[in-house]
Amino acid sequence: MKSDIEIAQAAEMKEITEIASKIGLKEDDLKLYGKYKAKVELNVLKRLSKESDGKLVLVTAITPTPAGEGKTTTTVGLGQALNKIGKNAVIALREPSLGPTMGIKGGAAGGGYSQVIPMEDINLHFTGDIHAIGAAHNLLAAAIDNHIKQGNELNIDPTQITYKRAMDMNDRSLRNTIVGLGGTVNGQPREDGFLITVASEVMAILCLANNLMELKEKLGKIVIAYTYDGKSVTAHDLKVEGAMTALLKDAIKPNLVQTLENTPAFIHGGPFANIAHGCNSVMATKFALKLGDITVTEAGFGADLGAEKFYNIKSRYADLKADATVIVATIRALKMHGGAAADKLKDENLTALEKGIENLEKHIENVHKFGVPTIVAINRFPDDTEKEIELLRKKCEEIGVDVALSEVWAKGGAGGIELAEKLLKILENEESQFEFLYDIDAPIKNKIEKIAEEIYGADGVDYNDKALSQIEKYNKEGYNKLPVCMAKTQSSISDNPSLKGRPQGFKISVNEINLSAGAGFLVVMTGPVLIMPGLPKRPSAEDIDIDADGKISGLF
Repeated sequence: MKSDIEIAQAAEMKEITEIASKIGLKEDDLKLYGKYKAKVELNVLKRLSKESDGKLVLVTAITPTPAGEGKTTTTVGLGQALNKIGKNAVIALREPSLGPTMGIKGGAAGGGYSQVIPMEDINLHFTGDIHAIGAAHNLLAAAIDNHIKQGNELNIDPTQITYKRAMDMNDRSLRNTIVGLGGTVNGQPREDGFLITVASEVMAILCLANNLMELKEKLGKIVIAYTYDGKSVTAHDLKVEGAMTALLKDAIKPNLVQTLENTPAFIHGGPFANIAHGCNSVMATKFALKLGDITVTEAGFGADLGAEKFYNIKSRYADLKADATVIVATIRALKMHGGAAADKLKDENLTALEKGIENLEKHIENVHKFGVPTIVAINRFPDDTEKEIELLRKKCEEIGVDVALSEVWAKGGAGGIELAEKLLKILENEESQFEFLYDIDAPIKNKIEKIAEEIYGADGVDYNDKALSQIEKYNKEGYNKLPVCMAKTQSSISDNPSLKGRPQGFKISVNEINLSAGAGFLVVMTGPVLIMPGLPKRPSAEDIDIDADGKISGLF
């Protein structure tokens, strides 16, 4: 079997103008980045405003193993399969960050014969969106320290600056830093730090903005610090939201590329799926809905994180309604949830598999709480046995949910025909009864507890004193009407990564609640979440190389 990058480099790409024409776009609608990438001009959405939307399909997953369960691969393969059976499907994905690409992932553009291309460009710089977000983010960071150096008219307390600097690379040494050293000419020394750009609130804002002026308004609402008397200070107070928006004028435009089978794909935005909402941009999703019969999109990590936030945050701000949800499950991950050892996941183990299916069952129940029809995609791996596949099919039928085998990694769109046909029947015959899990006007604690008890299956929530004081503060400041964005481990439905399967008899511990006023949500911290990852002992960067002809190797 060829590597992902070898498959991608052997693909016959069509010029992006031809891909665009398949969904009704003209060359004047595009800002070209060479032959195979383009941004779509924002005025196209205004022109299409009276056109009806296509169907919206969300791809999510069970609680993943560290390697992931193939959401992106399934999303790409399903889009290709839908096109094979005569549907005009468009894909909408997040764009990869350089940090994970050089760290563990080695790339994030699907896999096997279900990839988006040009794969190297998408993983390395792409159209520069993440760099633009980093520049806008750091402009605000620079303005904060400059304001203090120039007299601090806003009375900012340097010990209460909540806004860090950003860079798009994994570098643990920058998590905590000191800035302003070297004498008064360099500003006032203070503790600071860096986060990875995709964890920036600027990234979350860009992905939730419905237009350029809304982007500017949201940027101005970012709370960056507090004064000595406890009042919040925003980017608008520093008068830099206009300049930040100017840096993002092209970054907000969705990127159009293609799959290995020339299916149109929007790849745009990539906020973290724990401290932010983990979905591609609202703009990309809305473009796809106007230009295709069916939009296939994804949300980060398992359904307890990405899907919950897609429904409660992104759908709320973008006025979206999912018509169906695909839950990706792998036999190897279900065996892990059933107690199989990590080094034994390739061995047939029907007992562990049957036990682990309770994790899948909980995610199915959670999606149904939002009123969205559901189908399970079994993402097949080479070591899966027929007995294991048959057991998982049987259990899904007992649960009462549609199930289909997906072999899109090995076979491309042809390996997703069963999934596409069953999904199509759902879209044609079942009406989504989508509803939010909680009322936006409910008290902050009620919203947190609703998610903890309904989605995680917790017996309740324990708040420490810091979290309780923050809730009281946000109530006074008028931020109690925001949705909540739960930050917790992706390795368990609970907040304890060691609890696999379907945990029971636990409480969620809330130790801090951070404000993302610009993005429009409260980040509820249930444990430590790294906003600046580190590189592993052997990073993927060691495998990535380039030859004299400019041909890249080593990307997965």
